[in-house]
Amino acid sequence: MYSFQSSLWTLSSPAIPSGCTVANSLHPKTHISPLFISSCQNSRNIKSALAIRAAGKNVDHDDAISTTTNSTTVPLMESSDGLGIVDFLQGKNYFITGATGFVGKAFVEKMLRAVPNVGKIFLLIKGKDKEAATRRLHDQIMDTELFKSLEQVHGTSYKTFMKSKLVPVVGNVNEPDLGMDADMASEIANEVDIIVNSAANTTFDDRYDATLNTNTMGPYRLLGFAKKCKKLSLFLHFSTAYVHGKREGIILERPLCEGQSVAEAEESIPVLDIKAEIKLASNLKRSFSGTEIPCNQKMKELGMERARAFGWQNTYSFTKAMGEMLINSTRGDIPVVIIRPSIIESTFREPFPGWIEGSRMLDPIIIGHAKGHLTGFIGDPETVIDVVPVDMVVNASMAAMAKQGLTGKPGLTVYHVTSSVANPVDLQTLLKSSSDHFNCFPIKDLKGPKITGTTDIKLFRSVDIFSSYIRGESTVGQNELKGGAASSDPKLRRRQETEYRKIKLYIHLAKLYEPFSHYRGWFDSGNTVKLIRDMSTEERENFGFDVQSIDWEHYFLDIHIPGLRRHVMKEPHNLCFNRTDENS
Repeated sequence: MYSFQSSLWTLSSPAIPSGCTVANSLHPKTHISPLFISSCQNSRNIKSALAIRAAGKNVDHDDAISTTTNSTTVPLMESSDGLGIVDFLQGKNYFITGATGFVGKAFVEKMLRAVPNVGKIFLLIKGKDKEAATRRLHDQIMDTELFKSLEQVHGTSYKTFMKSKLVPVVGNVNEPDLGMDADMASEIANEVDIIVNSAANTTFDDRYDATLNTNTMGPYRLLGFAKKCKKLSLFLHFSTAYVHGKREGIILERPLCEGQSVAEAEESIPVLDIKAEIKLASNLKRSFSGTEIPCNQKMKELGMERARAFGWQNTYSFTKAMGEMLINSTRGDIPVVIIRPSIIESTFREPFPGWIEGSRMLDPIIIGHAKGHLTGFIGDPETVIDVVPVDMVVNASMAAMAKQGLTGKPGLTVYHVTSSVANPVDLQTLLKSSSDHFNCFPIKDLKGPKITGTTDIKLFRSVDIFSSYIRGESTVGQNELKGGAASSDPKLRRRQETEYRKIKLYIHLAKLYEPFSHYRGWFDSGNTVKLIRDMSTEERENFGFDVQSIDWEHYFLDIHIPGLRRHVMKEPHNLCFNRTDENS
């Protein structure tokens, strides 16, 4: 039998490759000193290596970096006045897209809980009519577990309070004029102070035309509407740190410019033409008129092909980058804030630890590992996996709104809400936390009292090697899985088909995750750290987002994975998944 041991990553792999550079907006030119690179190569602890960089030691700075990265490990000073977050946010009217999604929902909850004197919050919700939008408001926002803390505060007046603040608006960022009724659009344009865009298609490899429509043209349409708003003071856009594509090194909080590409080419860097990309997708769609299934597949393939051609990992990050480019080129005099989180996972603290909705990027691996379906995956154990809790993303966005909104100056400011420089955690630590947790609190086999145990997950260097491994681990032969020798027993055949689909899923995930499991980019968060510096002690307590405060082992073992089991895996709430103080 083929041995995979030689294909596994060893713990002595260099944390950061030689030649690592600071990536600026077009051409990475700023070089880290050889002494820093040497320290990274000789270190088996990526946290130590990045701490040197974060502290600004042994680094040759240029003007672009000297004002940002040095701040990440400087002790915070007392700020008596603070940013005035609540004072700025209260009394204002908001127009929010994507409020039924993960980040948007958390944003609305925090706003209503921390700023009860907020004005109206108009929520753009897909629906055939006002009744359908109102029903979604109740089912997907008001009646969800996330809002239970707010419900406890208001008691019997909860629904009255919510109805007085939240206004469902029928519409869609994918449609001209946002799909809004003319009278409602006029009302919002007259009343709104701040627009928040959190609508996005987050599937890595969805149809190119659909993802372009939502992630690229959606922000463009919303910004066009923003220019009609008579008293607008700020436009806030939730993006992703991975708009930087495959850039390596320390990546700064800089706007993206239209036409910019990150592809590596020997002779020339391709010029990115957004209009041409939209036309390309449109032409392909027309060529498949009346044949939906092959069109879906070709559209997905086209998105991934175009993303990789220009230097991005997938269709999602590529289209989000183009969305930022359009915002930057068409914003005019509107003050714009772009929030770039990394991998967003469950709440760290608010409104309670561990809340999560849906299976996020890391979670299919954790769940598959816990159930014993996934004993190996792709990745370097020392790759930094940049994770940030959703409540910190929301709190940082509100602090940024106050900071930039109070200045009232036109311009675009970017904030990385990330952990890879400030408080890095590697893939090995994440997976070990998963193993440790499920060994302490195993998942019970649904068919009886037998308990499924976990072992440390194996990591492989390439998708091909991982694919061979997972097929070899299967209890069903490959010929049977492919249908060549399907069992005549219906139960066994169903099991074969289920296992085949499972293997295909994990191989598909490995292909999608490969760029991230070997990623060598780290997101500078100097602007975000400056926000924390400017906050008062009370604001830091009520709107905390300091990722340096996170103990990652504790977060994964005692917060994220228990939350995942309760809110996604739907295990009984009376089960205890947390270690006692003695075992912590």
